[in-house]
Amino acid sequence: MSVRRVRYYLFLKDILILSITSFGGPQAFLAMLLERMVKTRSYITEEELWELNALCNMLPGPSSTQLISAIGFRVGGPNLAYLALFVWILPATILMTSAALLISFLQENTPGALKFARFIQPMAIGFIIFAAQKTISKMVKTTEAMVLMLISAFVAFFYSSPYIFPVMLIFGGLSTSIKYKNQPKSEEDKSLVIKWSNFYLWAGVLIIAAIAGAITKWQPILLFENFYRNGSLIFGGGQVLVPYLYTEFVDFKHFLSSEEFLTGYAISQGIPGPTFSISSYIGALSMREFGSTGFIMGGLIAAAGIFLPGIFLIFFVIRFWDQLKLYRPVRAALEGINAVSCGMLIAAAYLLFEPLEANGLNILFILGTYSLLQFTKISSPMIISAGIVLGILANQFLG
Repeated sequence: MSVRRVRYYLFLKDILILSITSFGGPQAFLAMLLERMVKTRSYITEEELWELNALCNMLPGPSSTQLISAIGFRVGGPNLAYLALFVWILPATILMTSAALLISFLQENTPGALKFARFIQPMAIGFIIFAAQKTISKMVKTTEAMVLMLISAFVAFFYSSPYIFPVMLIFGGLSTSIKYKNQPKSEEDKSLVIKWSNFYLWAGVLIIAAIAGAITKWQPILLFENFYRNGSLIFGGGQVLVPYLYTEFVDFKHFLSSEEFLTGYAISQGIPGPTFSISSYIGALSMREFGSTGFIMGGLIAAAGIFLPGIFLIFFVIRFWDQLKLYRPVRAALEGINAVSCGMLIAAAYLLFEPLEANGLNILFILGTYSLLQFTKISSPMIISAGIVLGILANQFLG
């Protein structure tokens, strides 16, 4: 076996270890990548890691998954990158699809089964508020960005259609790109060379899925198109995905109840791997009418739909990123895109709270969860586990 092949196997083994141990959010994930990929294995340099991380955060899609694939691309080209993607998302996809099967089974066979999740549903909102606060503090730096954030939150409050989100993102990006002169000057290379194959692949899949879904009305194709479209529009990570999916699958299509959605989101915060894995849970429940096969098919279709567009786009951009990042309008547009994404997060916290009973206990768990995340070092899985245990005890003794 060649030295190169051994290195590739070792790389995939490292990805698998990360996929089952990466608790703690993006900061912990980056620290683990730095330790394993840079300091221990020397797959890339530390400078390359931060550069790739910045690039992935500037593109739509799951940034952690894109970063894993981008490192794989640098180490061994596209084939290794796709294998790394598969290894990275598989454990979380299996866990979230299994969670959907379990939730559905409990609901069908045990009346009031979701009472065990009575506390983790408001806790999920605490996670959203914490994510919103962290994201806003990082992304909203100017008055213009603050105004855009508030406008997008207002629009999302009153127009709960999945089609308003891409319009707002485009509006946000255009409104700040005109301020490109405020960006520091750089030596812009006018001879920008772009290889369009991966862009055509991304756009082609999107168009074909939309046309096929409109013609056939077949649920698996429609589901793939839904997730592929969402995966093509999400800037800002898994927390920004929540309002999109809630609006589309709970408010708009009624594939899930608010209770089921909040339970799934809370569970996704307690497992390792990419936060976008909540898509597998939603996809599985969206196909429940097809039985056990539908659950598995729905989970896999959702995973493919949500993760593929970001991977196609990172492979497209990474080839000319060193030139593209020199253009000031590109950098300026990100301010507005990020501000709109933050507005969606604010709206998500409200939209998710609205179906819950506005009692003191729910508010206590929301604030308590936020406080634990903000002021302690207790891990997300421990917080979620405690909420489940409390729910089981309350269900046992209080009914």
